[in-house]
Amino acid sequence: MKFRFALAALATTAMGLAIAQTPAPTPAPAAPAAAAVEIPPPPKPTATAWVLVDYITGQVLAGENYNERVEPASITKVMTSYVLAAEQKNGKIKPDDQVMMSERAWREGGAATDGSYSGFAVNKTAPLLDMEKGMAVQSGNDAAIALAEHAAGSQEAFASLMNNYAAQIGMKGSHFVNAHGLSAPEHYSTAYDLALLGRAFIRDYPEQYAFNKIKEFTVGQITQPNRNLLLWRDASVDGIKTGHHSAAGYCLMSSAKRGDQRLVAVVMGSTSEKQRADDSLALLNWGFRFYETHRLYEPGKAIATQRVWKGQAKEVQLGVAQPMLVSVPRGRYDALKPTMDVPKTLVAPITAGQEIGMVKVTLDGKVVAQSPLVAISPIEEAGFFKRLWDAFWMWWESE
Repeated sequence: MKFRFALAALATTAMGLAIAQTPAPTPAPAAPAAAAVEIPPPPKPTATAWVLVDYITGQVLAGENYNERVEPASITKVMTSYVLAAEQKNGKIKPDDQVMMSERAWREGGAATDGSYSGFAVNKTAPLLDMEKGMAVQSGNDAAIALAEHAAGSQEAFASLMNNYAAQIGMKGSHFVNAHGLSAPEHYSTAYDLALLGRAFIRDYPEQYAFNKIKEFTVGQITQPNRNLLLWRDASVDGIKTGHHSAAGYCLMSSAKRGDQRLVAVVMGSTSEKQRADDSLALLNWGFRFYETHRLYEPGKAIATQRVWKGQAKEVQLGVAQPMLVSVPRGRYDALKPTMDVPKTLVAPITAGQEIGMVKVTLDGKVVAQSPLVAISPIEEAGFFKRLWDAFWMWWESE
């Protein structure tokens, strides 16, 4: 009887210990807390559709008609750039590939057309890297077609790749039929989809994304400036792409980074080159003024511990593999509520970096950030008798 009572007491103690070792993680202390700010309405662009998105969370901070179908014009070339970057990562093409400026690419996208062009010589080759920059900086239609032909054999085949990658990104309202963005039936997108594309491009391929902040590029004897006026107006702006034709109006996908905070703005169907730039910068400034980004957890630092069975150590420290950031309305940091979801039972061995569970942060009941919890250090398997003893207690607690 006493033995059973002692075992029960020990089991109760062990269970209490396991619960105590899985507390809700506490966010890193913020800078001196700013008072909550009443957020005024955003500046309204002169555009048919527009959206402002937080890069970290993907949250729409403001927008209008952003799920309606629009012609993406030369912002299409961001999708082209994304596909080219992905195909390079997959080893299908290389930056030093020699890309032919075909007769078709020259005739459909060269100087004799009404669109923008880079000026690569017809029936001659140029390095893929140079053509990428010509497309990104000069918005060259000729370069876009030539690159599509090189990567997929034809522009039509390349458009299939564009649609495949768009689906992976989550662009549910988009369909592409060419690499340059000139008006065509069944070539469309939405402001929101383009914001998703901008976020994905920045996140997945920062090296190629950086081409979009180059202010001018020279092909042969022709030097052309980047048409994104914001690159000259605000040092925090580092992209992304302009677009224009008669059916689409003036369009701009822009992004800026100030400190840890990055925003993406998309303005479609504006009335002029200046207006799209003015409206985009006003949106970015509004977002930076009334929203703020905080670093909650740094990689490699323990934010919680969890009981481990059958291991050489009794607990494992849990943290995040990547910096965990969150963007919230200015002054609302103290209202964030973190929670942790981990398995009830952990059994050694556990490897460093092994995903153990998930940490989520909510604001007003809505998840605003989440990240996998990983083991900071490994836990080796214990010896035979320790494993046997833990197996007994695991069985006891399961009853």
